[in-house]
Amino acid sequence: KVGWYNAVLQPAFHLPYPDDTLAFVVLSTPSMFDKALKPFVNKERLKIIRDPVDQCISHHLSRVKEKFPDQRVDIMFDYEMLPSRKPKFLAQTAAHVAGAAYYYQRKDVKLDPWEKKKIFGVCIHPKYGGWFAIRALLLFPDIQVPFLEQPSPVDCVSTEEKRIELLEQFNFHWQDGRYRDIIEVKERYSEEQKAYFATPPAERLRLLGLSQEAQ
Repeated sequence: KVGWYNAVLQPAFHLPYPDDTLAFVVLSTPSMFDKALKPFVNKERLKIIRDPVDQCISHHLSRVKEKFPDQRVDIMFDYEMLPSRKPKFLAQTAAHVAGAAYYYQRKDVKLDPWEKKKIFGVCIHPKYGGWFAIRALLLFPDIQVPFLEQPSPVDCVSTEEKRIELLEQFNFHWQDGRYRDIIEVKERYSEEQKAYFATPPAERLRLLGLSQEAQ
């Protein structure tokens, strides 16, 4: 429910919907790369003009929207900004309140070792660890669900030591991706997918066999 999200944030970040409005947080799992992105790129080869992943997600969610012709469906993407340069929604907070992934933050550590350093939080999924992404929010403004019970996210990094290790790795060594394996995971990105996301965005088109000329 939108109200779960708004309840934990300052008013400046509130979503402009009634508290009982139904919303879905959309995650992409490791298999998205082979099952969705590569087929999309092969099919839409000449229409890829921005980021292939963003366009692929947008394509699939517009198809979801078509399944509800009689409903208003609002879609917010994780990369979208308001004119104020604030994100349209805070993806990790949304995932946490929806019970999809646990958002580990500095406040989850009792004996904080970082003093004045800025420490960013990170979501961990009980099945995929850090090998997933939060892509979008689907909102159904005409559907009110006062009866919906809030699920708690799975606290899968439950010890103080592990939480410190997670936040250390995410904040100071994020490039090596070790934080993603803070728990034992059921599935992770393939080597090809790791290479794709490790490549600067401007060069990713070449990896997918797309030329800059086509762009």
